[in-house]
Amino acid sequence: MKIRVGFGYDVHQLAEGEEFWLGGIQLDHQKGSVGHSDGDVLIHAICDALLGAANMRDIGYHFPDTSVELKGIDSKILLKKTVEIIAKKGFTIGNIDSTIALQKPKINPHIDKMQKILAEVMGIDIEDIAIKATTTEKLGFIGQEDGISAYATVLIQK
Repeated sequence: MKIRVGFGYDVHQLAEGEEFWLGGIQLDHQKGSVGHSDGDVLIHAICDALLGAANMRDIGYHFPDTSVELKGIDSKILLKKTVEIIAKKGFTIGNIDSTIALQKPKINPHIDKMQKILAEVMGIDIEDIAIKATTTEKLGFIGQEDGISAYATVLIQK
């Protein structure tokens, strides 16, 4: 068995009037992610980690932000396609460990729902997806509520 590890990172600006998608669910918040797709930083970080672990470049290579067809796309579709892309090389997902950095809103009440949705999209056990959240103690663009970032580490196997 071949085991590989990948790391992903994504960041998006937050702005009023935008929808706020995170971990495959829409949250009620006065600001949302600015992006070519729905701006779901957690899913984007997971996609990058999966593609990196499989040595298949990054999310922008497979799903460019210049594509008219991808404008406003639900990131869950990108995640499902990413899982299919790595599966073509014979890889399956072992587990995912992720962290969201965001000052507001509090993410903890939504983690169970995010895990459920992401597990369904990827076809893996909910126990194989860890989602954590942190603030930056009001420091930097995240602390000033101007942006959000997410980190993901994945283990894949062949």
